[in-house]
Amino acid sequence: MPSHPLRVAVVCSSNQNRSMEAHNILSKRGFDVRSFGTGTHVKLPGPTPDKPNVYDFKTTYVQMYNDLVRKDKELYTQNGILHMLDRNKRIKSKPERFQNCKDRFDLVVTCEERVYDQVVEDLNSREQETLQPVHVINVDIQDNHEEATLGAFLICELCQCIEHTEDMENEIEELLQEFEEKSNRPFLHTVCFY
Repeated sequence: MPSHPLRVAVVCSSNQNRSMEAHNILSKRGFDVRSFGTGTHVKLPGPTPDKPNVYDFKTTYVQMYNDLVRKDKELYTQNGILHMLDRNKRIKSKPERFQNCKDRFDLVVTCEERVYDQVVEDLNSREQETLQPVHVINVDIQDNHEEATLGAFLICELCQCIEHTEDMENEIEELLQEFEEKSNRPFLHTVCFY
């Protein structure tokens, strides 16, 4: 078990739905957690699939919320985007990009394989300084509100189990195998070093 509380990062593409739902649940459970996106821009659904709302990572959740209210309050209320942004702005002011964060974590949980690949690539491209291990685990979660909630509880349960291991380095593979069988989802796992 780590000598400090488990430091967790949850990462999806835009730091909006899946990572923020997990951030919300984990912080309520007392975890030292941050959330991120890996995309070049933040994308939210638009009036049609080929017309997403695209924002810079510097745009606050409040600014996005106000922009969408101005564009079509009824549409974005109906599809749950305004509710999601309202939750997000209570957690932190704006989305963050994982590649711009130099903080260290014990565990990075990603929500889709493409994001997992981007996180691993970013961590492996950094200069290794302390050789402190960081476990990167992918849990595939569909990008909709219901799956984000279910995925957040699964991530929380996983973090709780990892936090209670005697020896994370030696027990994590077996733990992930149990979670794969229990949740019927494949998990990817790799270890990178800071």
